[in-house]
Amino acid sequence: MRVFIDTNVLISAALNPDSVPFHAYVKATSYPNHGIICEQNIDEMRRIFKKKLPNKLTSLERFLEIALLTLDLVPVPTEEQSAEKQIRDVADRTLFRAAFVAGADIIVTGDKDLLESGIDDPKIMTPAEFIGSV
Repeated sequence: MRVFIDTNVLISAALNPDSVPFHAYVKATSYPNHGIICEQNIDEMRRIFKKKLPNKLTSLERFLEIALLTLDLVPVPTEEQSAEKQIRDVADRTLFRAAFVAGADIIVTGDKDLLESGIDDPKIMTPAEFIGSV
């Protein structure tokens, strides 16, 4: 399965290796799954860490160095997808677009705007749901 990992899951995974998001990240990047992120994920992570966790920037960069060895980094397409209009938060639409165009089967996120969008292709799951899935 191709699994797109949302920024909030990546941040939690980077901060706490004992967390459910970290275990979801590991599952998403382990055979037979294939993890995907986009350039916007990295930009958001760096922006959030600089603003809220500046003392953890080195840890973030170390996490990204390792993560980018196993993740596909895809661009964010400019052409809108019709399904993205179901997502309340306009900022989340670009992440959905990247996942959709990259052929993701699943988006793993804790974001309510994505989880409550009603979109089923790709399937949108919480980290706990993803861990419990086959």
